[in-house]
Amino acid sequence: MKDIVDKIKISPEASIKEALKGIDEVGWAILFVCDEDGCLQGSLTDGDIRRQILKEGNLKEKISSCFNRNPVTVVRNNYTLDDVRKLMLEKTVDVVPVIDSRRKIVNILCWKDVFDNDAVSYKKINIPVVIMAGGKGERLGPFTKILPKPLIPLGEKPAIKIIMDRFSQYGVKHFYVTLNHKGEMVKIYFESEKNDFELDYIWEKKFLGTAGSLKILPPAIGDTFIVSNCDVMVKVDYSDLLRFHSENSNLLTVVGSIYHHQLPYGIINFEKEGRIKHVQEKPEFDFTVNTGLYIMSSKVLDFIPENKHFDMTDLIQVLLESEENVGVYPISQKSYVDIGQLEGYKKAIDEIGLFG
Repeated sequence: MKDIVDKIKISPEASIKEALKGIDEVGWAILFVCDEDGCLQGSLTDGDIRRQILKEGNLKEKISSCFNRNPVTVVRNNYTLDDVRKLMLEKTVDVVPVIDSRRKIVNILCWKDVFDNDAVSYKKINIPVVIMAGGKGERLGPFTKILPKPLIPLGEKPAIKIIMDRFSQYGVKHFYVTLNHKGEMVKIYFESEKNDFELDYIWEKKFLGTAGSLKILPPAIGDTFIVSNCDVMVKVDYSDLLRFHSENSNLLTVVGSIYHHQLPYGIINFEKEGRIKHVQEKPEFDFTVNTGLYIMSSKVLDFIPENKHFDMTDLIQVLLESEENVGVYPISQKSYVDIGQLEGYKKAIDEIGLFG
């Protein structure tokens, strides 16, 4: 327990970037801010970080500007598990620190510690989900020479079923799956399974890109829907994502993962005749990548051409040129895995529990 207590603590002088790395390392969506004496000062969630990033756009900003100074806690030897259950349900938190009389953290209680099962209560959403599953999956060859990409196994289930199960936890009952390459195999798989959701297939007559097949969605899709690639695992609160999309009046919201990448080499800047101007030792770069998960308004479909290859990058560009609202919902690096490439697939196998 000491190890997890140490990992979940962060200094108020730490930067947003350090906090993102800390959340990734501990595997929970929260850190606890403690002073140099180890006394609890507050809590910092991934939501706090997200709001600060969107407000300032600066990962070097200190967390002192955004952490919650009134965290939910219980005092050692002065609580029952019923007290903690009530707090978690009332305050909608999954982690509660146990503190002593000096406000030092002596224990951490998470949801599975105080409830009889590991099931977390998710706020339900009532919108359909479109899963783009028509691609060839060339990056996963030779697997996709035999199986379509959506049916590549991760543990005991194919990738597409794991993605759908995650949505089902939030109450999603209606899925649309776009199909083309080896699509009949995907259909046969679902027909052989017992499903507690409604499933419609959208067939491409030719490869239409990462956005083109959305044009043939039926009117019944409704005003707002989620779109997910079939080869991405994204750990995100879909209800909060929907709130963000609605509150910002976006036509399209892109879920973006903030990546940190450090080059293993020193970078040399030089002038004429090979004179070295500057050497930067193993520089680190931060950038936000498109995860392949989106929330869309049905009005977006008006910007997609019929029966034409059209990628999501094309759609975003057209929307921006038309001065429509396009937003990004940032998440941490470890909350996203691209299983469409072998390296990401191996990582997903190792970390599949994080996305269940």
